[in-house]
Amino acid sequence: MEKDLGLFVAGGKGRTSRKTPAEIEEWSGKLSLNPEPLVYASRMSAKVDNNAIQDGYQLYHHTFIFTRRGSWAVIQQGMNDDTKYARRYHWLGESVTDFVNEPHSAILSEARGAALNLVAGESDSARATITDIANETNPDQLLAELKKITTLSLPAHHPIDVSDIHPDSLNKILLSVYERQPEDFERLLGLPGVGAKTLRALSLISELVYGVAPSYRDPVRYSFAHGGKDGFPYPVDRETYDKSIEYLAKAVNKSLLGISEKNEAVNRLRRLGLE
Repeated sequence: MEKDLGLFVAGGKGRTSRKTPAEIEEWSGKLSLNPEPLVYASRMSAKVDNNAIQDGYQLYHHTFIFTRRGSWAVIQQGMNDDTKYARRYHWLGESVTDFVNEPHSAILSEARGAALNLVAGESDSARATITDIANETNPDQLLAELKKITTLSLPAHHPIDVSDIHPDSLNKILLSVYERQPEDFERLLGLPGVGAKTLRALSLISELVYGVAPSYRDPVRYSFAHGGKDGFPYPVDRETYDKSIEYLAKAVNKSLLGISEKNEAVNRLRRLGLE
C-alpha cells in the first residue's frame, strides 16, 4: 500500500532494523529521492537513543517512516533487561533542528530513573567539552586519566557506572577520534566505533577532571495514560479517563466507517464511561 498512501516504512525488529539504510535507498531510487539525508536521520536517531542517552534501555526495534517528499519520522523502542520494561522514542523530522540537542518529539516509559543524557539542553557545555577533550588531548593522556578514574569510589547514586569501562580497550577508538578531529559533538557521535562506553568515559573526564558535568535528567516526557503493554493498568483520575473516551469517540465519528458501525463503536465507548 506504500505507493497508494505515499508513506514508506523501513526497518523493524532485531536484525531487520539493520536493513533500514538499504530499504531507504531502494525506495528512494524508485521515487527519485535523495536517500542520504534519510539514511543519516535513521542512523543518528539510533546512535542518539542507544549511546548519547544512556537510560538503561537497549534498542531492539527501529522503524523509519518517510514520504515521497522526504518528510520523515522515527519510532524506536528499547528494553531494560533488569526491569523488563520498554521505553519508546519518537522523532518527527520537521521538528528536529539539531540531532544532539533536545531532538525528540516524545519519549514514553512506565518508569523514570537516572540517565546520562547528553542531548539535554543543559548538556550543551558538556558536549562542547567532550568534543574538545577528544580533539585536543593526547589519547595516552586520556587513558591515564581514565585509569585514575576507574580506581575512584564514586557515590552509589552517581548515574555513571565505571565497572565496565576498561581504558585499554578504548585506546583504538580514542586514537581514531583524535586523528579525525570531529568539528562538533554530532560529528563525534557519528564516527564509527564511538559507542556508549566511549561517551561515558569522555563524560567522566569532562565532569571529574574539567568540572563540566553532563545532564543526568531522565528524558521521559510522557507516560502511558492507562497502563502499558504488559496488561497491568494503573489508577487514572476520572477526568483523564473521560477525556480519553471523548477523544476516541470524536476519532470514530471522523472515520470512514458506516453509520451503524460508528454508532456501535461510540455506544461501546459510552458504556465504558459508565462503568
